[in-house]
Amino acid sequence: METRRNFIKNTAKVVGATALLPAFSFNTITSKKVKKDVILGHDDYQYKLNKNWAKISSVRNPLLNCHEMVMDRKGRLIMMGDHTDNNIMIFDKSGKLLDYWGTAYPGGHGLTLSKEGEEDFLFLTDSGWFIDKNGMWIKHNGRVTKTTTDGRVIFDIGHPQTIGLYKEGESFCPTEVAIGPNGDIYVADGYGQDYIIQYSAKGEYIRHWGGHNNKDSNYNLHNAHGVAIDYRNKKNPVVVCTSRNDNAFKFFTLEGKYLRTLVLPNMYVCRPVFDDNNLYSGVCWSQPEGEKFDWKAHTGFVTVLEGDKVVSNPGGTPPIYKGKELQKSYQLADKPIYHGHDVCIDEDKNLYVCQWNANKTGPLKLERV
Repeated sequence: METRRNFIKNTAKVVGATALLPAFSFNTITSKKVKKDVILGHDDYQYKLNKNWAKISSVRNPLLNCHEMVMDRKGRLIMMGDHTDNNIMIFDKSGKLLDYWGTAYPGGHGLTLSKEGEEDFLFLTDSGWFIDKNGMWIKHNGRVTKTTTDGRVIFDIGHPQTIGLYKEGESFCPTEVAIGPNGDIYVADGYGQDYIIQYSAKGEYIRHWGGHNNKDSNYNLHNAHGVAIDYRNKKNPVVVCTSRNDNAFKFFTLEGKYLRTLVLPNMYVCRPVFDDNNLYSGVCWSQPEGEKFDWKAHTGFVTVLEGDKVVSNPGGTPPIYKGKELQKSYQLADKPIYHGHDVCIDEDKNLYVCQWNANKTGPLKLERV
């Protein structure tokens, strides 16, 4: 595999963004143009794009938005979406649909896997927002639900107003959950009050932090869209929170003490996903130079970091550093990825990309080359 990667790196060296566009060759035998593979990414992190990976019927298994994906211990890829005919879709690595279930999560958004002993569990996050059949945004009460991988409900975490944490009228619109090393549950209220709320493994409230207008601005979160546990230092795991409107990840102790901020200029990042020493994230938007921000515009891609350094932007322009300062990154002109909303990584380091607002299409596969 490494020999192949080195060959590709040496013979198809990326120069700017042009080398990432689809190309054609001329077959002298058939006299037909043969479309070559679309290769995205940079340096050691390049991928072949497969837009038709998910083998599903738009009639039998309709989609609105593919929000997040995890891989269970059986190697199955489990996707969370917001179409109530099938909130959850389960695929094998070839893209074959194995199972689907769930009609009670119209705002289906976040999906987190919890490995407990010999069994896997899911934490499903309903953001409290969904699009009805007329294309109108409808708001309802958000919720976090723990289930088995076949959909049996274990328990719900409801509105924080029920425990006196929120005042009447304050919205609870959770977007993500992370599970700590002792089973504690960290809920990101990314479309509500922007708090990270910590519960015990049984759903009992412990503490919260984040929100707005803190005396120490390092604790402020603006669109706390994602949360994850960073185990790269096994002796000292930390909580990583997305502050998407700040183009940043913020790092905290497991007890919510601020540690540091990692800024990724121009990247409206979703949740951080960790694999080995890498951090992966979907980039939902990248602001075009000189244009007014448009949340409906297709301007996303995926970013890959080694440690704190961006090393590849599949679907985006190459990462450029001036000294230690990362410069702005942008989506490629031909928009191979519309919106990077989540990334799942398999054991072969292939990426599965869930997209929001992507014309009701299934997840993409980026095959590592």
